[in-house]
Amino acid sequence: RTGRGTSISFDFGQDLSHDFLTHASSNDISLEHLALATYYVLLFKLTNGETDLCTGINTHGRYRDELNYIIGMFVNAIPLRCQLDPHLSFHELTKHVRDNMINCIKYSYFPLQHILNQHPNISNPVFLDTSFEFLLFMGKDEEDEIMLGDSRFSLLPLSIKISENEIMSKFDFILSFQHDLNLNELSCTIDASTDLFNVETICIITQRLQTMLHQQFTSFNCTTNKPIYELSMILSNEQYLMQSLNNTQTSFSSAPSTCIHREFAYQVMKHSQKLAVELDEQSLTYCELLYYVQILSLTLLNEYHVFPGEIVCQCVERSLSMVIGIMGIEMAGGVYCPLSPRDPKHRLHALTQQTQSRLVLVHHSTSLKFSSDIVLCNIDLIWTVDDINSSIIMDCLSDIVVTVDNIAYIIFTSGSTGTSKGVQIRHRNLLTCIDSLVRLNLFTNRDTMIQMASCSYDVHVQEIIGGFIIGSTIIMLRPQGNIDLDYVTKTINQKQVSYLQCVPTYVNILLKFLQSRSIANLSSLRNVDIGGEASTVQLIDKLYTYLPQDCFVWNIYGPAETTVDCTGYVIGRNLNMINIPIGDPLPNYRCMIMNQYLQSSVVSQEGELSVGGAGVFAGYLGRDDLTAKALVEIDGELFYRTGDLVRMDNNGFLHYQGRNDHQIKLRGQRIELGEIERCLLNITSISACVVMKWNDDYLVAYVQSSDANEPEMREHCESHLPPHMIPSIFIILEKLPLNANGKIDRKQLPSPDFSLSTLLPSDKSDTPLNPFEEHIHTIWCQVLHCDENDISRTTTFFSVGGHSLLFIQLYHHYQSVFNFDAHSLSIGLFLQQPTIQQHAQLLQTLPSNDTQPIRWQSLHINQGKTFLN
Repeated sequence: RTGRGTSISFDFGQDLSHDFLTHASSNDISLEHLALATYYVLLFKLTNGETDLCTGINTHGRYRDELNYIIGMFVNAIPLRCQLDPHLSFHELTKHVRDNMINCIKYSYFPLQHILNQHPNISNPVFLDTSFEFLLFMGKDEEDEIMLGDSRFSLLPLSIKISENEIMSKFDFILSFQHDLNLNELSCTIDASTDLFNVETICIITQRLQTMLHQQFTSFNCTTNKPIYELSMILSNEQYLMQSLNNTQTSFSSAPSTCIHREFAYQVMKHSQKLAVELDEQSLTYCELLYYVQILSLTLLNEYHVFPGEIVCQCVERSLSMVIGIMGIEMAGGVYCPLSPRDPKHRLHALTQQTQSRLVLVHHSTSLKFSSDIVLCNIDLIWTVDDINSSIIMDCLSDIVVTVDNIAYIIFTSGSTGTSKGVQIRHRNLLTCIDSLVRLNLFTNRDTMIQMASCSYDVHVQEIIGGFIIGSTIIMLRPQGNIDLDYVTKTINQKQVSYLQCVPTYVNILLKFLQSRSIANLSSLRNVDIGGEASTVQLIDKLYTYLPQDCFVWNIYGPAETTVDCTGYVIGRNLNMINIPIGDPLPNYRCMIMNQYLQSSVVSQEGELSVGGAGVFAGYLGRDDLTAKALVEIDGELFYRTGDLVRMDNNGFLHYQGRNDHQIKLRGQRIELGEIERCLLNITSISACVVMKWNDDYLVAYVQSSDANEPEMREHCESHLPPHMIPSIFIILEKLPLNANGKIDRKQLPSPDFSLSTLLPSDKSDTPLNPFEEHIHTIWCQVLHCDENDISRTTTFFSVGGHSLLFIQLYHHYQSVFNFDAHSLSIGLFLQQPTIQQHAQLLQTLPSNDTQPIRWQSLHINQGKTFLN
């Protein structure tokens, strides 16, 4: 500390002084007790709900009568601790403060260190690390100077001026009350260290104190009988800013009285011959797509007896079959529920059991993933007949009763209880979300949108269904095509893609690829959405160098429970900021920043984001208990408590700050660490465990066990969890460190050893056998940033800290070194054989791919009967 500070004072004025003094006298409370209680409330609000507060007060130190006549400095500062109950009224708190001060008199002559030594169980931050001190001064009517013989004595000012605008601050933060007995009025002074606070912050704190004093003591607005947590420090200009934040109500462009499949049919009527979806050499116009969708819908109705509102699961790789399946389920009145082909069989079975779905749509590559007791509908087999009956009656599709408040789809998200949560989204929710994004001009019916997201991520619903209901063209990628950057880049440029959505981690890898291949730009893009995780200014600046001048980059935020997106921010070029905000609410959405007592947080103060409006979900499937916890009613409207911590800046934009629990985002995927922990605890040899995110890239599992081993744990996780939830590293400890409360102390857990020397499941003596394997081995070490002695030729890439995005880097490193394209060796082959030995074999011998793509037949509008309802 330099000792430099600032001082700001304000007068109560006659009315507020009268109310303050009247309250003290009528409640038999001293001014000192009343002022100190006010100070505690100020600290409680400024620290965002801290209830264990401590401040220093001065005592005269003349605890014996004979000391009263001795000249000298007897003043002693003692800490006064207050464990504040936010549910007490201010009146009750004042009595508590009075009793507390009386009880502390016996310590008035104790040195501070002696007091602390008598309370060894209290953590140091309560007393020593506080940034606030309190001294109470009363004004006197005596002269400031007195003469004693030839000596002149004057009152020592609390603050010593260094310059006109600076003082020597003795404490970090001092609040002093002065009572002018002549005028019978009060004033306040805040002295604060400028090493800790800037002058603007102290000015705002002063304004908040004035607001709180008027709220507490003004006779027409007295709140002394209300709970302390209800007291507000929000300034009038901040109230206006918060109201402006939620001025998002707009009329729906086409009244939400219709449903997803009817909006799709409406687009077919508008431009039946427009290209709807394309995958490499396969394509369907809107009319052709509608025809196939109707055929599938009738099959679901007539052969599988699907009824409105029934959950129909689909486990299909990226393909035209996937698109037809989604829209076919919607047109049949069913509820679409995606299952990822990447998930293990055990998880797929668990999710189908959770939905109680009796039917799963599959295709040629996923039909063997389910047990025999589950009814499967192979979409591909519907199109194997040479001549589809053109006389199929479509009229029954118009008899299906579906409203905008029916559930349209269910997306599973990670659950802290160990079981995934099924988020139920209504037709109205999705239609309103898409309409909001169209209003922002994020995408329109003139756009060509590339479908990047996996089906386990709710963004794929926005990309596919959202694109169809506004009349866009959707470009699909082949299975695992999104991790083949050469293929993605060529697709964007050749298909003239204008809208791209992906997470920042993916963007970073894509930019490195573009730079390595000397690709100048992605000239067709009009909008790029890089939500899902935090972005950096450096990444955005670099991204803009590859985009045309009329292209915009967006930071879109939203959990699945708010229907994909709920806030947005256009990131400009040449940013002059440190952190990129998540923006403000989309049209027809509302955002509230709440503290733990569901009271609005002040501007710049961290709080939990609650989202209201047309996108709020219908609830968790079969979990009314979780739904009740997640939804809260505010002013007669339901809001979803996101668990995300945000703050609002002075421009009204929201900034993401983190989580209030152990949920994380990893490469855009939402993960409840508790689900991984419960999976590991199912292993009988593990008595305790904790999973943490490390360096924003890895999941690290710490397990307490005497005989568990890494291969067993990894195999167990791989058979029960999706790939993105499998820990990169397992650390086995005899005992997990505990804190004083008996809980696992995460801060004491050892840092993971990313050198991998103690974590490898394979024998390190299994070294590369020939120069070619040694070359592959060296490339692995470069990508994984590890020592060459730490990886064996039979170690799998994902067992040594690798993940899908690192695998993309590895694959394109191979392409650069060995000069081959994706047609010669696809990235999928390397994923299926993820060891150095297998990669060497693949690179030495070109494989043959026997997989035959499903042949699609072009259909003219006059060849099939379509029904537009």
